[in-house]
Amino acid sequence: MAERDRGLAWAALEQRLLDNAEKDFLRFHGSRASYRTFADLAMDYAARFVRVGVAQGDIVPTFFPNSLPAAASWFALMRLGAVWAPINTEFRGEQLARALAMTGARRIIVDARYLDVIAGALAALPAIEEVIVHGPAKLPAHPGVRFLRIEDLPRGNVPAIAKVDAADVAMIQFTSGSTGVSKAVQLSHGYLVGQARLVTKYFNMRADDVVYCPFPLYHWDATIGTVMGALVTGATAALADRFSVSRFWDDVRTFEATMFDFMGATLTFLYERPPAPQDRDHKVRLAWGLPMPEFRAAFEARFGFPLLEGYGSTEGGVCVFQEIGKTYPKGSCGKLAPEFELRLIKDDGGEAAIGEVGEIVTRPRDPTLMMSGYLNMPEVNAELIRDGWYYTGDLGRFDAEGNLYFAGRKKDIIRRRGENISALEIEREIERHPAVLEAAAFGVPSPFTEEDVAVAVVARPGANVSESELKAFCEGRMARYMQPEHIVFLDALPKTPTEKVAKPELKRLFAARVEARARA
Repeated sequence: MAERDRGLAWAALEQRLLDNAEKDFLRFHGSRASYRTFADLAMDYAARFVRVGVAQGDIVPTFFPNSLPAAASWFALMRLGAVWAPINTEFRGEQLARALAMTGARRIIVDARYLDVIAGALAALPAIEEVIVHGPAKLPAHPGVRFLRIEDLPRGNVPAIAKVDAADVAMIQFTSGSTGVSKAVQLSHGYLVGQARLVTKYFNMRADDVVYCPFPLYHWDATIGTVMGALVTGATAALADRFSVSRFWDDVRTFEATMFDFMGATLTFLYERPPAPQDRDHKVRLAWGLPMPEFRAAFEARFGFPLLEGYGSTEGGVCVFQEIGKTYPKGSCGKLAPEFELRLIKDDGGEAAIGEVGEIVTRPRDPTLMMSGYLNMPEVNAELIRDGWYYTGDLGRFDAEGNLYFAGRKKDIIRRRGENISALEIEREIERHPAVLEAAAFGVPSPFTEEDVAVAVVARPGANVSESELKAFCEGRMARYMQPEHIVFLDALPKTPTEKVAKPELKRLFAARVEARARA
């Protein structure tokens, strides 16, 4: 085994302290911290956490909004060699209890505003012995559980940075649960720093950038793409409490952002707002994320900066990038980074030819650039990771120039009349209708076995469109077996906290409507 090294993230932070300690590292609404101020706070927390027994290898969940204490807790735990497990603050009830139980943790660190939520879950969590609270709050009582305030914890000397291997787990991120129960993704110290270096390299992040992210710290975009990205380049990371379409550009101007990342329907919401004289009143020089909308060119022309796309996942890492100044065919995610290998596997196990669709299977040349497996799920890990290759469950195709095109999720396939149908292809066509803002296709039970195609549609503000009109629109644009049997109009699509469409919720909603009609 290679000699264990001092924490990779902390080594990067110490380098920043030598380079420019007084430069802003983090900006939040109402607070900001230089590299020096942040390091001091993280070391203070580490000195307190170690005195109450936090040790190397411990999994410690946290439940925080985007804030300086949230980030300082993260780095304090990494300094101790503990494993940070940020919990989605939208989790409640059984979902919250299940996530916490999955970690096997003895303690949790929580912001005071969420104390009641955590306290309400403790009855289902006999392993929890200690709750550490940040912020003013009346501490509750629960049998067998100690409640402590961070500021009341005893403070000793600042502990040395724990020695770790690059492959040691540093962090656990929970999947959003858009297609099932959330899983705990284990990410190593090497992953955190290595993936951040890839993102900054290919998306052209510079030391003079202010990188804005409106997504939560339990999500990859905020942790790896933004905070770690800023750390490894010496840039500044700016995080909002949450994404707000009405506040977005004000945040960009307030934080003096030069870059931001997007996901889900972010760009659609921004583009749908009426054009305004302030559309170019900002310092943004580029934005990156996925998916790329059809109106990319119009968005770039209106707001005055390029959009870059990539392909990847929390589990497999980001491995395909578009680079600034280069041209890519419409619909392409970009080209494979040389740090990775990528194959497209057909259902029969053979490799897809140019232009053919297959499952995307990736392997990093440095194994730490992908996940270390799901926590406590050996059978799933054995299925998805084979000989170092990660079977993503995504579908894609290559063109002759090596550009990758995303073709949807393998599990997001609707089986109808002997045909496998990509939900993504149906959605893209229906969203071409001028009255449609968003569409989500999903399979529903068919009286003729297999499935029928159903589509949930959100109309643009002020637009009207009927079911018959949309069905007529689909004719001639897609194969007959792809055309929707059912169309459901909604005010908004149900989304996970990471802006993915929650298709299980759509199926439940559809089933409830069918049952209600049957009872009527």
